[in-house]
Amino acid sequence: MPGQWAASLKDKVALVAGATRGAGRGIAVELGAAGATVYVTGRSTRERRSEYDRPETIEDTAELVTEAGGRGVAVPTDHLDPAQVKALVDRVADEQGRLDVLVNDIWGGEHLFAWDAPVWEHDLDKGLRLLRLAVETHAITSHHALPLLLNRPGGLVVEVTDGTADYNRDTYRVSFFYDLAKTSVLRMAFALGHELGPRGATAVALTPGWLRSEIMLDEFGVREDNWQDALPRVPHFAISETPRYVGRAVTALAADPRVSRFNGTSLSSGGLAREYGFTDLDGSRPDAWRYLVEVQDPGKPADTTGYR
Repeated sequence: MPGQWAASLKDKVALVAGATRGAGRGIAVELGAAGATVYVTGRSTRERRSEYDRPETIEDTAELVTEAGGRGVAVPTDHLDPAQVKALVDRVADEQGRLDVLVNDIWGGEHLFAWDAPVWEHDLDKGLRLLRLAVETHAITSHHALPLLLNRPGGLVVEVTDGTADYNRDTYRVSFFYDLAKTSVLRMAFALGHELGPRGATAVALTPGWLRSEIMLDEFGVREDNWQDALPRVPHFAISETPRYVGRAVTALAADPRVSRFNGTSLSSGGLAREYGFTDLDGSRPDAWRYLVEVQDPGKPADTTGYR
């Protein structure tokens, strides 16, 4: 529902760590659409690409935030470097004097995991690099950013992961290293909930569903405007969603004066769409994790009836 939270965050300051592309970009843009000032970080800039070697940049994301109605500020940051993260937070403090929303969406592991490779066969250097990028970065960022967020009551921390706590508890996720990374982020939100709740802030874990990120669209040889052309080859892709959908989930949480009721819990874009009434860009309301449990994982034919 475009404009549902328009200007509801106009006095808020957000930091989306890992906003170059995918969920991070979608979250940043939707926070901007609600009027927030959004600092967007990543390693891919117009002058230098990360090892992903992709065209998306944090400057592009910042411009999209501003075009949506907010103010986007691009700050190149390697979140494995504590000095760079401290400098980032110091800049936010100097320029804004506050931080209301922290989104830890740092990942960078797309090319580092092997599907169904047991730990003894998986490339060890790649696996350990994945854990550093997906887990250590979140810890470094929270360490430096949370004192600023706690200066005012009502702050929100969103730990972005893949899979709900219930789903990941019972399901082997891709490989040892991937499984460990995504489950660790879920636990981070749980632990932060215990530490932030008594201090007037809220922490949650949030997962999108099957995300139509730039990388996923390229993998299937389609674009956002013709993504359904991939369905003959990948029928269950029918349940997929845009990155803006999880962005609307974050915006709804950030605008909710009762968000503390979710403190320490695991949430999904589809579940929050039911809670808050927002939709994806096409007006649908995909519920990917219920679909996975009830349709895809049992091996049923692809049919999104009742799931979007």
